[in-house]
Amino acid sequence: MIKASTNTDGTQVFIVDDEQSVRDSLSSLLRSVGLVVKACSSTAEFLSFDMPKNPCCLILDVRLQCASGLDFQRQLADQGIMVPIIMITGYGDIAMSVRAMKAGAVDFLAKPFRDQDLLDAVMAALDKDQNRRSSELESVDVQQRFDTLTPREQEVMQLAVSGLMNKQIAGELSLSLITVKVHRGNAMKKMKAKTFAELVRMSESLKKSAE
Repeated sequence: MIKASTNTDGTQVFIVDDEQSVRDSLSSLLRSVGLVVKACSSTAEFLSFDMPKNPCCLILDVRLQCASGLDFQRQLADQGIMVPIIMITGYGDIAMSVRAMKAGAVDFLAKPFRDQDLLDAVMAALDKDQNRRSSELESVDVQQRFDTLTPREQEVMQLAVSGLMNKQIAGELSLSLITVKVHRGNAMKKMKAKTFAELVRMSESLKKSAE
């Protein structure tokens, strides 16, 4: 049964294919399940749009008149445009599919493909983009909480999550054990960490954001 995700509000699907008939067919299919579609005849037309604030994905033909879909996939990554891509082609081979998937494509579909296969790929791509956006928002929130800590509280937190005991932290920073406990408690409270394990997870999130 062909169906869309239960939450398609605000989601958007881009199509880049230089064949009008393909654009029309795919647009009709996607709109029939409630998705917003923007069909483009070229990569340049796609780049003329601002990326939406809501989850989106891109259906991209491998062979275009003025560009290679695989090269465009790499160009988007180099420019930091994080849009999940579904590759489609009428002339695909294993080497192409491997290259596309290694570069992060959600799926690689050879024409003609079943409507359901495309819809499944689109929903997977939209879910992937939603998860990425949620993770980025969480990272921003964690960073904002960390910034509310005093320099000393940040030091104590970092030493604590690295595995040092309170007594070891006290020796490392030349502080009293009571002072370390106070700073550690403040860090837990300001970071809104219910458990120490959660504080460690937040610390890992901060490290990944800094990379």
